[in-house]
Amino acid sequence: MASIVERPKKDGDSTFQVKWREAGEWETERFGDEDSAEQFKKLVEAHGGKWPHGWVRGKGFVEPDTDPDDMPLIDWARRYATRLTGVDKRTKDDYLREVEQHIALIVHTKRSGEVQAATIGNLTADDVQDWVRLEEDGARDEEDPKKWARRPASPKSIANRHGLLWCIVEAAINAEPQLRTKNCCTGTSLPRTDDEVAEEMVFLEREEYQRVATEITDPAARDLADWLVGTGMRWGEASALQVQDLKLTSGTPTATVSRAWKRSPKGSDRSFFLGPPKTRKARRVVALSPMQAATARRLVKGQRPEAYVFRTAQGKAWMHANFFSRKWKPAVTAAVEKGLPRRPRIHDLRHTHVAWLIAANIPLPAIQNRLGHESIQTTVDRYGHLVRSLDGEMTAAVEAAMSVPEQRAGLSVVRGG
Repeated sequence: MASIVERPKKDGDSTFQVKWREAGEWETERFGDEDSAEQFKKLVEAHGGKWPHGWVRGKGFVEPDTDPDDMPLIDWARRYATRLTGVDKRTKDDYLREVEQHIALIVHTKRSGEVQAATIGNLTADDVQDWVRLEEDGARDEEDPKKWARRPASPKSIANRHGLLWCIVEAAINAEPQLRTKNCCTGTSLPRTDDEVAEEMVFLEREEYQRVATEITDPAARDLADWLVGTGMRWGEASALQVQDLKLTSGTPTATVSRAWKRSPKGSDRSFFLGPPKTRKARRVVALSPMQAATARRLVKGQRPEAYVFRTAQGKAWMHANFFSRKWKPAVTAAVEKGLPRRPRIHDLRHTHVAWLIAANIPLPAIQNRLGHESIQTTVDRYGHLVRSLDGEMTAAVEAAMSVPEQRAGLSVVRGG
């Protein structure tokens, strides 16, 4: 424990000395008034009987000297995003947009309360936490408070942006020369993603899917919808399948996911282009059922290897906007008018596929591989709540465990008699 000792001076005034023992040695600091001494005493005790971090004897809290290689945070963030490898141009553009629109909002607040531009070197955990709160609150238009100048960000968006900032800071730790020794993003308190009202995943029963499929009058569009719900492929993967991706003549029929449609960067002449799948594990081989194999054989008969498996009447690959507005949305609307209790999106066919597999007791690791999830955690987080097939076994196990003490107690009574 620290203590305060008053030291009278010859002129009648006093100084106040804070004393405490650290590693067996006495440490002291002097103050001109008792209130300041009391505040410092509390700081010492809050730090476990040690000098408060950042405090310099006789000077107080002092900002560290600027590293000669330090640079504005926004410049370092741009440098990080543009130098990334292993990602396509659109991903880099997305990162740069996040940097310009959100990372650029971060400022550094000194201990004195003075606000200054954030650098990669002076950024602190408090600065990061203040930024998260800024993202969460949004900002009203100064001229019209009823309007948003910047809308509040969703918990998921905040988590994604915080993850990007974490990587940006981590790059400074790994830089040569090293610009930081600690990642100030570690330990940030983020909004809970399960507190937001988000668009829920829709899981269709088999009969419910058939009610939608029946309303798809275009056979080519129906084939694609059946494929999506039957394989769990993403839209961009299924619509990019080519004849050469199918193996249908021997062994287990399969479809190899080796490409997917991607949106082109802003300013490009084309809206979409063919690129690699979403992740490394998304490049996969999907086993086909006999019914799916029969559909594939019918669709690829007489087609060149580069031809798309699923084609419009003009022989071109389906585009999402076209399929959604002309085929899927009218079918769903018609089904809802006839009593369908939910309104599924195209991507919900992937969710529905998983629900059907889980209902058939297919293990989650196998589902992970089929979907092409990079991590089993993604599969568990999204679909783990659907695994109810073992509820009976689990409750029986709990019942058996809870009943053991009672049985033992009964035995002891008999023996005692």
